[in-house]
Amino acid sequence: MDNKQLPVGWTVSTIEDIADVNPRINKAGISDALNVSFVPMPAVGAADGSIDVSGERLFGEVKKGFTPFQEGDVLFAKITPCMENGKMAIVPKLKNDLGFGSTEFHVLRPREGIDARYIYYYVSSKNFRGEAERYMTGAVGQRRVTTPYLKECEIPLPPPEQQKRIVAEIEKQFSRLDEAVTNLKRVKANLKRYKAAVLKAAVEGRLVETEAELAAQGRASAAEGRTPGAAARRQGRDLETGEHLLQRILETRRSQWQGKGKYKEPAPPDTSDLPELPEGWVWATVEQLIAHLTDGDHQPPPQTDQGIPFIVIGNVRSGKIDFSNTRHVAEDYYQSLDPNRQPKQGDLLYTLVGSYGIPVRVTTEKRFSIQRHMAILRPHENSPMDYLTFAMASNYVFRQATAIATGTAQKTVPLAGLRQIVIPLPPLAEQHRIVAEVDRRLSLTREIEAQVEANLKRAERLRQSILSKAFSGQLILRNTDKKEKV
Repeated sequence: MDNKQLPVGWTVSTIEDIADVNPRINKAGISDALNVSFVPMPAVGAADGSIDVSGERLFGEVKKGFTPFQEGDVLFAKITPCMENGKMAIVPKLKNDLGFGSTEFHVLRPREGIDARYIYYYVSSKNFRGEAERYMTGAVGQRRVTTPYLKECEIPLPPPEQQKRIVAEIEKQFSRLDEAVTNLKRVKANLKRYKAAVLKAAVEGRLVETEAELAAQGRASAAEGRTPGAAARRQGRDLETGEHLLQRILETRRSQWQGKGKYKEPAPPDTSDLPELPEGWVWATVEQLIAHLTDGDHQPPPQTDQGIPFIVIGNVRSGKIDFSNTRHVAEDYYQSLDPNRQPKQGDLLYTLVGSYGIPVRVTTEKRFSIQRHMAILRPHENSPMDYLTFAMASNYVFRQATAIATGTAQKTVPLAGLRQIVIPLPPLAEQHRIVAEVDRRLSLTREIEAQVEANLKRAERLRQSILSKAFSGQLILRNTDKKEKV
C-alpha cells in the first residue's frame, strides 16, 4: 500500500498498530457462577454484520477453551468457509459486560482514537477477505487466517474525525442499498410462493380444465345443437383415464424390465387416507411410473483434475445441472459403475440428503456421475416424465419426502420411501395441457427471477465499490483538501 496514493493526513498502518489482536482478559476475581454472553459461530451472520449475543453460559463453563471478548471488539472468523463468507461483527452490549465464543474467532480491540466500525468495514470487505484467503494455512477444510498474518495486514488510516465521517457515509449508502435488496428479496420470495401455488394447482387438477370437464362441455354442446368445438368433438370418443394410462405404463414397465432377477410388480399405493381426486385421475407411486430408481455410488470416488464431471447437490440447487465448477472422476471409475448409476438424458435426478427434494431433469447428452446423495429416476418410453418433474417439485411431494426423511442433523430421504411417494396422475391429454400451462407461467417467473438475481449481484458490486472508495479516500469530500486549496 502506497502512502503517496492516499489523501493528505492519511497513513498506512497495520492491524496490530490500530488494534489489540486476541487480547487476554484478567480472569482473577470473576466468579464461576457469573452469567456471561456466549456466541457460537452460527450466531454471527455472513456478510451482514449481524450478531446474536442472547446466548448465555456460566463463566466457569467457558473460561477455558473459548475466546473472550467485550463490547466494541470486532470478531473476525478465521476458519474456512466462515472467513470467506464474511462472518465478522462488532460486539454489542454483553451480559455482565463479558462474552465468550468460538475459538475460530480472532478478536480485534480498537486502540484509542480508532473507530471499531472503520475496522469492521475494512476487514469484512471482499478485497480484504480475498487477500486473506490466499494466505490461509492448514489442511483442506481446516484452513485458517493466522494471528501473525492478521497483525501484519496493512490498513489505510485517516484521522479520527474522518473515520467517523467515512463510516457515516458508508452506512448512509448501505442503508439505501439494504432497502433495495430487501425489496428484491421480497419479490424473490413472492415468486417462490407463486411457483408453489402454480404447482399445487397443477397436481390438484385446478390449473386447467380436466378431461372430464371438457367431455361434459362437449356433451352439453351436442345436446343443445351448438356448433361442435374442440371440447364437443371429445364427447363422441372414449377418453383414456388416468387409470387406463397407469395400466399402460405398468404394462410397458413389465415388458421392458431389464433389472436383476424375476420381475416384481410394484405395490399400489394405500389410498385409504388420501384425498379425493378429480374425475379421471388416479393415485400412483413413483415406482409405478418409472423403469428404475437408484442413487449414486456409495463408495467415495477417486477424484481427478480432469475427466468425467462429478455432480454434487451444490451443482443442482438452482434446479439445473451446473457444470461450471465441478469435481471430476476418472474414465475407468465411470466405466466401472452400474449402468443404472450413469445418468442419461431424460432421467430425473432427485436430491436425497440435506437439501433434499430438488428434482432436476437431465437434458444433456454429456456424461457425468453423481454422488450418493442423489437419486436417479430412469423412465421407460411411457413414463410421464414432463408431468412427473413438476409433481416432484410440488409441496405435495416435498411434504411426503419430509415425512419419511430420517436423521437429525442432516435429513435423508430413503430410496425405499421415495419409491412409495404417491403422485396424483391425470389422463395423458390433460398432462400435456398441465405441462404447457405450468411452463407458460413459470417461464414468466424465470425471466423476473433472472432480473432479480442480476440486480442483487449489482447491489453487491455497488456495496464493494462503496467500500473501495471509502478506504481510498474517495467517498467523502475532505476538509483537509479544501483547506489546502484555500
